[in-house]
Amino acid sequence: MSKSKNIEMITGDPKRAIRKLAWPMMVSMLLIMLYNLADSIWVAGLGADALAAIGFITPLFMVLIGLGNGIGAGANSLIARNIGAKRYDEANNSGLHAVVLSIIVSIIFTVLIEVFMVPILQFMGAGKTIGYAMDYSYIIFGFLFVFVFSGVASAIFRSEGDMRRATIAIAVTAILNIILDPLFIYILNLGIAGAAWATVISASMSCIVMSYWIWGKKDLYLDLSPKNFKYSSRIMIDTLQVAIPSTLENVIFSALAIIINSLLVMAADTTAVAVYTASMRIVQMAMIPLLGIGTAVLTVSGVAYGAHNHVNLKTAHSYSIKLGFLFSISIGIVMYVFSSQIATIFSYTAASAAMAPQIATAISVLTLFVLAIPHGIMSSMMFQGVGKGVYSLIITLLRSLILESVFAYLFGFIFGWGVVGIYAGVVFGCFVGGTLGYIWAKFFIREFKKISIRKYVPQNE
Repeated sequence: MSKSKNIEMITGDPKRAIRKLAWPMMVSMLLIMLYNLADSIWVAGLGADALAAIGFITPLFMVLIGLGNGIGAGANSLIARNIGAKRYDEANNSGLHAVVLSIIVSIIFTVLIEVFMVPILQFMGAGKTIGYAMDYSYIIFGFLFVFVFSGVASAIFRSEGDMRRATIAIAVTAILNIILDPLFIYILNLGIAGAAWATVISASMSCIVMSYWIWGKKDLYLDLSPKNFKYSSRIMIDTLQVAIPSTLENVIFSALAIIINSLLVMAADTTAVAVYTASMRIVQMAMIPLLGIGTAVLTVSGVAYGAHNHVNLKTAHSYSIKLGFLFSISIGIVMYVFSSQIATIFSYTAASAAMAPQIATAISVLTLFVLAIPHGIMSSMMFQGVGKGVYSLIITLLRSLILESVFAYLFGFIFGWGVVGIYAGVVFGCFVGGTLGYIWAKFFIREFKKISIRKYVPQNE
């Protein structure tokens, strides 16, 4: 697809734009999940302690990956709104500000995390798995810039509707990681550190490929030449208004994971954390279509908002939810029916075989999570697209950190349902919080319609 056709697509029919943007994003996220899953599958062969260590590191890693995704979301929203408003110089400058931000935050957080890694793991309750966790974390977090920049660069491509190359870059990462994992872990005998090196090397290749397209080939619709950078506190603030809440959402997800891990240890032991880690990998894969649609909504909503087109904004929100439920119901049925078979991919060695029945049970219950989340995700992504990152943050805070953790404790301990109750609480809290977010989004769109008609329609007549 040509550069001009990309822009025509994201400024045209929102249903068509969501479909066109969502499919490549689904492929991208599937590839990302596959290489994350590959880490878990190959590490599972080292035993429950090694897999549990990944479970303890993952929340922290997602927080720091969220830095890149948050800055990327801020840039995506701002660039899309500028394209919708036909302010192309501002769009270029917004992309460059995002790149600068990725460098700054990477340096700061790499230093902080490397210095405080041990006390952080101790606080998280890593216990006997801390040796594995440290071997993995020092490598991953030492190359934080690779992951942050990758998230920002990918968002820049998405903001102008160029999903093909964003997908190719991620494919390079995923395929290379899947190949390198067994090589580094078992053939080179690096153990869990090998999984970390495979991830770092793979992500670095993605950065190299995208950097070539941006500054070597220079054939984006945007022009990110350094000469177009003019520092603007307004652009920085506008980007951070989405970036900070989006990043904090990842903090919330990670904090929730830490809370759930702690509850599982209280209800059972660290093996329960390994089981939850494995089952949530499957749930995350099942959510790929929803996240792909949601990412498309971010771009389409931003363009519609910048163009003051309330009809397209409403259509994008409603259509994405319908599409999301269609996917979640279909995938949920498959997950439930084949939960036992899916569980076996994490129990292929004697060290991990005992986890299979528990993983199957967890997948069966958490299938409902996939069915409970579409309306909440689409509402949050719509808010990010229009630059209301704080609204999205509030929805996520209410849904995840408050309702999911409270109901997990209530069902697990007060009702005495144990580990299964913790899973059920996560599902129920997700549905209630998502419903509240959906109601808020509908109210916002209605108010935006009134403002658009009052301020802009008369000027066009």
